[in-house]
Amino acid sequence: VSPRVARPQSAQYGSCSQRRMSVMEALELLDQLVDESDPDVDFPNSFHAFQTAEGIRRAHPDKDWFHLVGLLHDLGKVLVLFGEPQ
Repeated sequence: VSPRVARPQSAQYGSCSQRRMSVMEALELLDQLVDESDPDVDFPNSFHAFQTAEGIRRAHPDKDWFHLVGLLHDLGKVLVLFGEPQ
């Protein structure tokens, strides 16, 4: 992303003033959108996040930070629900 594109988004979303929510609430919000990259998947997007985290945990049991990254990796997609393109 070029700095020209990132600056307006940083100004809009950087203060986190759109909505306050927990990680679990954000994961639940992911279930409300159809991911254009996987439109024919018939399970919730949050399930993908948990699958990813669990797969990383099995492969790298000593890297708890990596498990968390697996869980959070798609949370930015909730911005689609606030008008951002996919």
